[in-house]
Amino acid sequence: MQVRLHKNATTTPKTRAMIQASDLPMTVLAERLGVTVETIARWKHRDSVEDRSHTAHRLQTTLSAEQEAIVLILRKTLDLSLDDLLAVVHEFIHATITRSALHRMLKRHGVSKREPVEAGKPKTRPFKAYVPGFVHVDVKYLPQMADEDKRRYLFVAIDRATRWVFIAVYAAKTAANAKRFLAALAKAVPFHIRTILTDNGKEFTGMVTEVEGLHSAAILQPG
Repeated sequence: MQVRLHKNATTTPKTRAMIQASDLPMTVLAERLGVTVETIARWKHRDSVEDRSHTAHRLQTTLSAEQEAIVLILRKTLDLSLDDLLAVVHEFIHATITRSALHRMLKRHGVSKREPVEAGKPKTRPFKAYVPGFVHVDVKYLPQMADEDKRRYLFVAIDRATRWVFIAVYAAKTAANAKRFLAALAKAVPFHIRTILTDNGKEFTGMVTEVEGLHSAAILQPG
């Protein structure tokens, strides 16, 4: 029989079987085997000498109301595919949600399918025409939760070429938080940021030159 043994285990199947069969006091067994009394107690009351799985019996795959609100904003404003959205959710919002659970949530809110392009609507410049480093930054209101006395703000950055996304939630839409967000963005981004495009006005004005790692980037605000 092959026994699964944890890499950090301080006992072997043989010593565990001896612990379970011994009538000696646990303190004596602990001293003889060079382990703690807690280790002796753990194996004393088991009917197996095999390590238990460290994987949770049931993964938590339910999003909170606030997490759902963030996911819906990302889905509607960034037009991410399900797989791209799942990657962002795993990175910033919920590490263990499954693809099927995320799809069910989107379907419940009526956004499981991406918005079709309207007939006659001018086509935007394709993302593949850009090199990495052209980053659009935006700020969105989050719905006020039942346990909150005011709404919070979702700061979002997306690179046009790679669709790489970075997000953060702050209590206020201020220049100080804009600077915090850009500083965190500069540390996390896997490429050189050349241009930051924002339509959010004053909280980002003149901010690039104050943030380490973004000195050479230009900040554009469409008129």
